[in-house]
Amino acid sequence: MTTRVVVVGSANMDLVGLAERLPRPGETVLGDDFVMTAGGKGANQAIAACRAGGATTFLGAIGSDAFGVTLSARLTAAGVDTSHLRTAYGASGVAVIMVDRAGENSILVSPGANQTFLDLGEAERAAVAGADVLLCQQEIPLSTVAAALTAGRAAGTRTILNAAPARDLPAGLLDRVDLLVVNETEARAITGRAEPEVAALLELVPRVVLTLGGAGSRYADRDGRDVRVPAFAVEVADTTAAGDAFTGALAVAWGEGRDLVDAVRWANAAGAACVRRIGASNALPERAEIDALYQG
Repeated sequence: MTTRVVVVGSANMDLVGLAERLPRPGETVLGDDFVMTAGGKGANQAIAACRAGGATTFLGAIGSDAFGVTLSARLTAAGVDTSHLRTAYGASGVAVIMVDRAGENSILVSPGANQTFLDLGEAERAAVAGADVLLCQQEIPLSTVAAALTAGRAAGTRTILNAAPARDLPAGLLDRVDLLVVNETEARAITGRAEPEVAALLELVPRVVLTLGGAGSRYADRDGRDVRVPAFAVEVADTTAAGDAFTGALAVAWGEGRDLVDAVRWANAAGAACVRRIGASNALPERAEIDALYQG
């Protein structure tokens, strides 16, 4: 069964510079290369889900500039349904990304048109209601995230929140989340605790995936499962879109009916396949690449 995924989120043009090391404040470093590619956590996760085998619809906003034209074209070329994509007068979202030779990165995001994506229209709510899985992040107004999660919960659509980047959440938002995906920094921001305690997260949502970078992931739920899922060993070129590859693949796997521990392992393979290439959306793996790593 093909998973129907709706992604509600951001779209940015990623301007990626590569250098031997990241510059310190006030310092200029001579770069090795430059790549311009479609990005934004929402667009990335929509493309990731599509390449992982999901029938994916993206709800978001682009600007009326040349970047917006390119973003729309690249989403469509990846197989994502953009029939509900909004165009706002002005600049599209832009991310300026610096990557060093170890694959570490530093990112500055200018939201642009993403800030105009306020609430959902009737057709957008219907798209959410018709999905198997709804996937949201936090690079757009949180009022829109809340509206999408509310529409998903009302329709019986499984809801996933990738609470990235870390932000103060409005009261009640997590009540509408079936599965929370966070890294350690985001977990601390939600719980207000120095250590990212899974037990504290499970007081707020029924299922949690804690991503641990090179150490893999951890899945826990209110049924008492708490499982560490190891990472796949690969040579790292760029970690920029690894989390988006992971989350998009996770949404597809869950919608296909996989046990969530197995779904997390498959998503780990997607993240590992992604980091072998430089860039964001262009680095997101096809299903065959994910399966090849997953099957060993």
